[in-house]
Amino acid sequence: MFHVELSAGSTQPPYEQLRMAVIVQVRAGTLTAGTKIPTVRALAAQLGIAPNTVARAYRELEADGVLETRGRQGSFIASTGDPTRDIAARAASAYLVTTRHLGIDDETAVELVRAAL
Repeated sequence: MFHVELSAGSTQPPYEQLRMAVIVQVRAGTLTAGTKIPTVRALAAQLGIAPNTVARAYRELEADGVLETRGRQGSFIASTGDPTRDIAARAASAYLVTTRHLGIDDETAVELVRAAL
C-alpha cells in the first residue's frame, strides 16, 4: 500500500520529502518491484500539492532507477527495486580514488566524511 505524509514544517521541499518517502518504503519492502503508484494528478490531489511537485519527485525517482514509467499504464516501482545503495557505493569508491590521488590518508578521509555528515 502506498502512503505518504508531507510535513509543512520540514526544511526539505515537498518533492524531496515525497522522493525520500518512496525510497524509504522501497527499502522497507512496503513498496515492492512492480507496485503501481498513484498518478501525478491523483497523488497531488491526495497530498494537496501542485502536480508539478509530484512530477518532479517522480522524474528524480525515475532518474535514480527507483521508478519506471510504462506509458499509459502508469508508474511502477522498478523491477530492480532500490538501486540507491549501489549508487552510494560507487560514489564512495570514487571518493576513495580522489582522496588517494590527493595523498590523503584513510583516517583523514574518514574524518572528512564524518565532518560532512
